[in-house]
Formats: sequence, C-alpha cells, structure tokens
Amino acid sequence: MITNAPHPTPVNIGWIEVIAGCMFSGKTEELIRRLKRAKIAKQKVKIFKPRIDNRYSEYEIVSHSEQAMEAIIVDSPEEILEQSEDADVVGIDEGQFFSNDLVEVCNELANKGKRVIVAGLDQDYRGIPFEPIPQLLAVSEYITKTLAICVVCGNPADKTQRIVKSKDRVLVGSTGAYEARCRNCHYIPEETADV
Repeated sequence: MITNAPHPTPVNIGWIEVIAGCMFSGKTEELIRRLKRAKIAKQKVKIFKPRIDNRYSEYEIVSHSEQAMEAIIVDSPEEILEQSEDADVVGIDEGQFFSNDLVEVCNELANKGKRVIVAGLDQDYRGIPFEPIPQLLAVSEYITKTLAICVVCGNPADKTQRIVKSKDRVLVGSTGAYEARCRNCHYIPEETADV
C-alpha cells in the first residue's frame, strides 16, 4: 500500500480521504477498517453506496474478503449530502459509480467539519482515469493507493482487466468478469479498443 507521509490528524476541521486502486486491491476492506475505528471512537458514522452496486449485498458495503457494514443506498451524491447532517464521519464506497457532483458534495461535507472517506476505482478497465475519483484525489487531504496482485505474473497490480466482452464503461461485476493485472500484463480488450 502506498500512502502519503503521516501527518497529525486535523483538529476542529473536516477533510477528505480517498482510497483508490484497482479491483481486488482492498479498497473497501480499508474503508471498513477506518469506519470501524471511527465507531470505536464513538463517532457518528454514516455509510453510503450507489444503488447500482448490488454484487454482494443490497444494503451493505462488502469487501471481496467478505467484511461488511450496513450502508444507505443512494442514487446521487446530493442524497449523501442530505442524509449526512448528523454524521461526524461519512464513508462512501464505489465512488466511481457517482457523477462528478460527488466532488462538490465531498467538499461541502468537509467544509462543514466532517471527515469524508471515499473508496473507488481510479482507472477504468482500459486504464483511463475513472471520474470522479481523479478529481477527488486532487482536492483530498489524504490519499491511499492500494495495489492488488497480478493474477498472471504475481507482480503488484494497479490495473483492472475486464475478461468478459462488453463495450460499456460501467459493467458491475467481480470475479469472473475482472482480474487484477500489472502494467505489463494488462491489455485493452480488442472489442473495446475503438471505444
């Protein structure tokens, strides 16, 4: 895991943390770890996930290692803002499935003194930056880049390889549809090279 150098925890201000990486790199697992620690600290935590992500559970965020926490299902970033008024910590999973309005919502929450933690893919299956995560990286105070293991060669992986045929940029899936790959083993599938 690569992260920026340790800094003191901010006091009396809000901030944004982004956990970014490819699929199977432990983003949701790290999000859950941070949110559990906030709950242990008796902070009011609200967790959100996009409605489109129903892979493992409809009402929980779930890591590939089967860790889970109850979440509020939303269709838009504005709903996160509306439902976070009483929260100290706001967790958002699968940030890449939201519109770019997520950046403004996260900034507004942080400006209100909340700790905002967003996990999401920073690149799509073609290796292209996956909005709004790159924009969130630019405005966040803390960044964690998680790496997986390449299933082909065993090197550190930061790419998501789609292994099913589809030209859709967003195709919700898991094992059987995607694999973690390193830079050398990743390729753009032929059927999508012109997209």
